[in-house]
Amino acid sequence: MDDQGLDELRALAASGNRDAIDQLVELAGERGDTAELRRLADAGSRDAVDQLVELAGERGDTAELRRLADAGSRDAAEMLDEQGEAGQL
Repeated sequence: MDDQGLDELRALAASGNRDAIDQLVELAGERGDTAELRRLADAGSRDAVDQLVELAGERGDTAELRRLADAGSRDAAEMLDEQGEAGQL
């Protein structure tokens, strides 16, 4: 997808279009675009949070997992616990 298409999706997502949000989450997950996923998560997308947890787990990014756990993600907290990082929260 080109930049214009992404901009159009972002505009639709900003207006609350659920399909656009879902598509942006999917595209960002495929690209490993954590900045886009964070933006979507901050806007309330639970799917974006799930993608961030998955990416952080795959990358071994404990700092991102801690950030997500601190923001209330149980999945991130559980992943940290599995990795032996929970005591460092």
